[in-house]
Amino acid sequence: MAFDYDIIVVGAGPAGANFARLLDTRRYRVLMLDGSAGRDKVCGGLISPDAQDILARYDLSLPREILATPQLFSVRTVDLDSGMTRYYRRSYMNVDRRRLDDFFRGLVPETVERMIGRCESVVREGDGYTLTVSGKRLSCRLLVGADGASSVVRRSLFADCKIMRYTAIQQWFPAEDVNPYYSCLFDSATSTGCSWIFFKDGSLIFGGAFDTHGARQAFEAQKRKLVEHGLVSAEVLAVPIRTEACTVLRPRIGQGICLGEAGCFLIGEAAGLISPSSFEGISYALYSGEALADAMNGGSDHRTVLHRYRR
Repeated sequence: MAFDYDIIVVGAGPAGANFARLLDTRRYRVLMLDGSAGRDKVCGGLISPDAQDILARYDLSLPREILATPQLFSVRTVDLDSGMTRYYRRSYMNVDRRRLDDFFRGLVPETVERMIGRCESVVREGDGYTLTVSGKRLSCRLLVGADGASSVVRRSLFADCKIMRYTAIQQWFPAEDVNPYYSCLFDSATSTGCSWIFFKDGSLIFGGAFDTHGARQAFEAQKRKLVEHGLVSAEVLAVPIRTEACTVLRPRIGQGICLGEAGCFLIGEAAGLISPSSFEGISYALYSGEALADAMNGGSDHRTVLHRYRR
């Protein structure tokens, strides 16, 4: 069977872009699908020390226009059940997430073809895969799903691999004051996940991961608790600039992570690779993209590639 491409990468975020950047494209004809053009990703936009270590290993530094203020050097952890507060040092780079994604996409070599369009369906046909992208049919021998928590690739081909799902809700509020802490909040009455507060370029951001059923009600209840505990004033939380929501995944030990099979590979959050405690995903996205690229650069067939990638 003749394929349009050797590899199609569904998703052009940090996972897909890093994979495409590091892949030996002399061996493959590659298409990277970008379905996020013009849309902001619901994300805090904080680069963890783990992700910073990966960038340092790549000898990459971020341009000034990507950085946001303030830069964060500690975490304030608040347990709303007990009222206890603790601080610890951990440096995060505060960034503009859309510009960060553009930066990573800009590192992808021109040998990788890029198409703007959303993947609508994926089916396995013969020895490869057929995708419908904005009404157009495309085929490939190998498929890489890098399309995040709501991955069409994972949903279409690995529906039996279950993983816990939350609804992340985040609101932006105008705020003149700048608190240098990234606050991580826990409240068992409203969520089994965590929530967060931090500042970015004149805005206060409050968000959290909530059980999908009743997520908005739990989010609003937690906002009221922030005021009751004196963490944020009612005036600041009165009128949000914007409200965002998306799906986030939470793997458990031995459950939820799916790296692929039969010539289809998943990276980043599509694979379930995300911190189950903080929901940080950029470091996992970068490293899994690198790991799969290394596996493909050294593997001779999809079984060998999968074995190398899993290791």
